[in-house]
Amino acid sequence: MKIAVTAESNEGLDSPVCQHFGHAPFFILVEVNEGSVGDVQGIPNPFAEAHQPGQIPAFIQQQQADVMLSGGMGGRAIQFFEELGIETATGASGTVREALEHFLGGKLKSAAPCAESVAHGHG
Repeated sequence: MKIAVTAESNEGLDSPVCQHFGHAPFFILVEVNEGSVGDVQGIPNPFAEAHQPGQIPAFIQQQQADVMLSGGMGGRAIQFFEELGIETATGASGTVREALEHFLGGKLKSAAPCAESVAHGHG
């Protein structure tokens, strides 16, 4: 399974999780096999400055990710990921390593639109 995590920096598992999905400067891609972490790769978000709805979920799909973890995410992004068959979970915090541990341990289970998204009618 490949898990993508929004990140503030490109420091692998030690990168701080980015709380704003769409403007995350980096995505950390982590291969996980039977609960063990394998390859870790950081990639810049080509749409961090500006993006159209659906561009980032399609980009994450191109990276062959099965799961997307983030601090927060809008309702439309969650919907795009669902349509692409990519599982999402929000509420991630701390480092990428901590977010992975929480997800794999069942503490991060699903995604809910962030309050800002709901306030703007994107929930």
